[in-house]
Amino acid sequence: MASELGLRELKKQRTRQLIADTAWRLFAERGFDAVPVAEIAREAEVSEATVFNYFPTKEDLVFHRMEAFEDELLDAIRERGEDESIVEAFGRFVLRPRGFLGSDDPEATEGMRRVAWVMTGSQALQAREREILDRYTSTVAALIAEERGMSAGDPEPWVMANALIGLHRALVSYTHRQALDGVPNRRIARNVVTHGKRALAILEDGIE
Repeated sequence: MASELGLRELKKQRTRQLIADTAWRLFAERGFDAVPVAEIAREAEVSEATVFNYFPTKEDLVFHRMEAFEDELLDAIRERGEDESIVEAFGRFVLRPRGFLGSDDPEATEGMRRVAWVMTGSQALQAREREILDRYTSTVAALIAEERGMSAGDPEPWVMANALIGLHRALVSYTHRQALDGVPNRRIARNVVTHGKRALAILEDGIE
């Protein structure tokens, strides 16, 4: 029985990955808004219902990894060293290159450019990204409030969280602009670190 459950789970994971990979290939070719879910299902050789079983909305096909990012961000702040500030822990996490940006291979640079093209070309994706970052702000504010013995509704944790997530928003937008301008990943990553550290230094003056 355990073996059967393991195989079943493995099959589900493979199906989910197949759907996600198929969707991204089509989005990268024609843009998010131009690709209907029916076409993704057809290309992946599954039903539309199966697509929505794994990804409740079309936008989830793009943002399905963001929940793990949120958990890792919270862990970076929660598990920081005694002498490390919230700003330092946040910076250590968000300035680490990941995904396409973590490689300077020409294919990765083209992949980063495609990500930027898909994201900036869809108002639906931009709206969903704002929703996700708003949620990040709420969870970071709640964590700061808990650490400092404040109420979740107090202004101070929200000011801190908005400043931190605002920096993240700015760096994401900057990365997209650089990628669309054809800047190689290695230079983008270097530029992100440079600008990020400058911004973090500004925040450090007001957030311990």
